[in-house]
Amino acid sequence: MKLFYPTLLLLFIGTQTLFGFNDGRENQEKYNVKIKRAVDGIRLDGKLEEAAWKEADKGTSFSQKNPIPGAKAVLHTEFQLTYDDNFLYVAATCMDSTNHIISTLKRDVGFWDGDNIGVVLDPLNEATTGFMFGTNPVGVQTDVLLGGGTGPEHYGGEWDNRWFVETHISHDRWTVEMAIPFKTLRYETGRTTWGINFFRNDKKNNRQDVWAAIPRQFWFIDLGYTGKLEWDAAPKKTNGNISVIPYLNTNTFKDFSAGTPSDNGFDVGVDAKIALTPSLNLDLTVNPDFSQVEVDQQVTNLTRFSIFLPERRTFFIENSDIFSNFGIPPVKPFFSRRIGLDGNGQAVPIAYGARLTGNVTGSTRIGLLNVHSKGNDSQFGQNYTAASFNQRVFGRSTLKGMFVNRQAYDGGESVNGDYGRNASLEFAYSSSNGVWQGWSGLHKSYKPGVTGDNNFTSIGGAYSGDIISAVIDWTRVGTDYFADVGFVNFVNNYDAIRDTSIRLGFNIIYLPLSATFIPKKSNYLNRYSFELESFIQLDPDYKFVERNHEFEYQMEFKNSSSFFVEAQNTVTDLRFPFSFTDGEPLPVDRYNASRFGIGYDSDERKRFIYGLGFSTGGFYNGTLNQASVELSYRQQPWGNFGMEVEYNKLEFPDAYGEETIWAFSPKIEINFNRNLFWTTFLQYNTQADNFNINSRFQWRFAPMSDIFLVYTDNYAVENFGVKNRALVLKVNYWLVL
Repeated sequence: MKLFYPTLLLLFIGTQTLFGFNDGRENQEKYNVKIKRAVDGIRLDGKLEEAAWKEADKGTSFSQKNPIPGAKAVLHTEFQLTYDDNFLYVAATCMDSTNHIISTLKRDVGFWDGDNIGVVLDPLNEATTGFMFGTNPVGVQTDVLLGGGTGPEHYGGEWDNRWFVETHISHDRWTVEMAIPFKTLRYETGRTTWGINFFRNDKKNNRQDVWAAIPRQFWFIDLGYTGKLEWDAAPKKTNGNISVIPYLNTNTFKDFSAGTPSDNGFDVGVDAKIALTPSLNLDLTVNPDFSQVEVDQQVTNLTRFSIFLPERRTFFIENSDIFSNFGIPPVKPFFSRRIGLDGNGQAVPIAYGARLTGNVTGSTRIGLLNVHSKGNDSQFGQNYTAASFNQRVFGRSTLKGMFVNRQAYDGGESVNGDYGRNASLEFAYSSSNGVWQGWSGLHKSYKPGVTGDNNFTSIGGAYSGDIISAVIDWTRVGTDYFADVGFVNFVNNYDAIRDTSIRLGFNIIYLPLSATFIPKKSNYLNRYSFELESFIQLDPDYKFVERNHEFEYQMEFKNSSSFFVEAQNTVTDLRFPFSFTDGEPLPVDRYNASRFGIGYDSDERKRFIYGLGFSTGGFYNGTLNQASVELSYRQQPWGNFGMEVEYNKLEFPDAYGEETIWAFSPKIEINFNRNLFWTTFLQYNTQADNFNINSRFQWRFAPMSDIFLVYTDNYAVENFGVKNRALVLKVNYWLVL
């Protein structure tokens, strides 16, 4: 801890000395397009026949991002933009045959699995937040809220908002018209320059094109490489930007295992979105209902610790990165899925919630959240508060801080001494081109009577080059660091003999190194890569706990199929007895195990797709054989039928037993049109002793307004007896005021 602040200072000074403070917007000198007000009205039909399109500036000269970065695009693509008082209009012409790949008609699903085009918008032109709007040849919508980086944590695919699109298919092209309400966008009045980029996915030829060039190691969504959109006049401030979304829910639930009577319910609630400024949004919810959210996929857990499942509830999604992007993947000071759960992991109703998120200036983002959940037989009601800020400094770098508070309430009174609090401060450096990165963070928790080792610190750096990528990260988590509204892995160690968990802090050193190559003259290979990943865990006194070294070689073929082989070696000092079977727990000892794996994914452009994986080798003092199969058939464009099968066979010396674990996950999706869907998801998992049926019918009867009919059933696997069953009918309507 004594070394933390000097190390942070050295990291800051060193990175700035090496890489400077430039703003990294060189692309905007080369790629720019102008936008002017429409001379007439736009009829949204995808045909681009209006006079406004004949006069609008055109963006062309797309280049390949994959498979040959920088090469001229094979298929011609052009885009145009115009606007009126209410909408930003985006048009695109995609030269192509009519042999399109359409993965689904369902919004936000399978976008990257088919032919598509998308626009990336950075209204603040600060590379902090942005938007992506995309569609395919038949007008299926995808909208994404973007953070300032390129990783999955910056890709808010669950975000949904109102906008419109129509397409038109001809024999040699397909054309697109989008109408994006200014009320949907978050922007700063007075700005006449936005960041913008376009990309196109030519799936059937396994090519991806981009307008403003992006290095191959970064994703299409990287806001640091946008071109420039120049307005003839700054968009005016939108007035009365308020959306109210009331819902009605009627449901019946029967708990057969408890033997209780059926519980029939009727609920009403409301959500609201209020734009306080064009770039600052207030979200409100009263008695929210999340029954329409897709069920979590059951996963097999062969570790000694918990599994991290993503947030799916819509209220927590928009600008969620301002709270969730603190810490590292195994340790998160804030994890919104903890809100609305009791100590046993059971859902409890949320009474109300409020979120204020967005930009107060072009370089400053804030987030304020307050949610109150009701109590039940096992815990008091809980109030959750989080406050966060992100301040852009030195181009693409960020200084950010957060405070989180959980407070128990009995009725209207707070419960003295029943709270958990966390404070976080982080600095994340990024060079102007995003190639060099560095980070450092200090986190502290506060709980009654806990004054010991309650810190969590991290420091690291990364290089993302054209060929070589590397990361080095050191993290230390104190034994008494708690995160009541967060996620802390590895700290709770289960002792199978005493049937209790022991808290023990840890140090982690994480060192992945990879190299990716593009062969210049191969007729069948797009790229191949090598990756060496090392994970080392030490206890708070820096004594050895575990290390894992893994090597992987991967090939990606021109037909979009891929193949990999991997090998790993793990050495574990098991600190507490633990069991993976019904046999005796594995004793405290040092275990050395090596494994080998192989896998293949077929040509994903075909209607029938499959993936195969197999691994074998040591597992502690025994063996583990694993096999997985993924099958998918697409009846374009109305049907998708899939099946995932996982098999695990654990065998230990006689006293420690053996276990066979199966998991089956069939899925059926029927798309009647772009607004009417039926999805059924089945899950059979012997480890969880559960067979689940979740069937959902959705009718989008108006923009962002839905009727859901959801049926769910859970059975025990061993005797196939029904556990519980529910039927839910929900109606919500998006009303714009």
